[in-house]
Amino acid sequence: MAQDKPIALITGASRGIGRAVALEAARAGFHVIAVARAQRALEKLDDEIKALGGAATLIPLDLRDGAAIDALGPALYERFGRLDALAGCAGVLVALTPAQQATPSLMDEVMMVNFAANQRLIRTLHPLLRASEAGRAVFLTSGASRNPKAYWGPYAASKAALDAFVTSYAAELNNVTPVKANLFNPGPTRTAMRAKAFPGEDPMTLPAPEEVAPQIVAMMRAEYQENGAWVQFQRP
Repeated sequence: MAQDKPIALITGASRGIGRAVALEAARAGFHVIAVARAQRALEKLDDEIKALGGAATLIPLDLRDGAAIDALGPALYERFGRLDALAGCAGVLVALTPAQQATPSLMDEVMMVNFAANQRLIRTLHPLLRASEAGRAVFLTSGASRNPKAYWGPYAASKAALDAFVTSYAAELNNVTPVKANLFNPGPTRTAMRAKAFPGEDPMTLPAPEEVAPQIVAMMRAEYQENGAWVQFQRP
């Protein structure tokens, strides 16, 4: 039964770091609630999780659909009654562009997926995290949030907004609830997003998502006691 295992919801679970986190969480004994747009990719993930002896609940969902995110909390509360971990792994780069050429539609998308979706996830899932004995939330950030470079304005702004919001959320949790919220920067990783941003880079020089995932899953465990931290991936 899923209720006998810790329950983790992971966004961006169909590929990249999110997929690696979903598989690593299954290995760690979590029942995985996998959220992503791609139904077929989720079904393949489900097969791999079952092959590991784990179990998953698949939720095909577009994080640009705010109403669908808002409905997650009540639906999951009715089914599971709690949530032990939330990993916000989904993200978009959209495009590198001069600040003065960043269109409203570009800004809307990058802010929605990288920031607003996570804000809405916190809003709808906080009661479930509170229902856990040790709810844990971790969100993927980027070095761009602290060191924005030319042409990275939209992406950097979305991650800076995420940093500020999660840090504020963590401060509200501190010494008030057992829930803990943190940020994790994977750094340069061998993903499709990285390849889009740096097409001339040799991807084999970068850590694979499977190398990064264990450090994220460690932050999802009840034993993890940091709150409000901005954690940088450390290659073993």
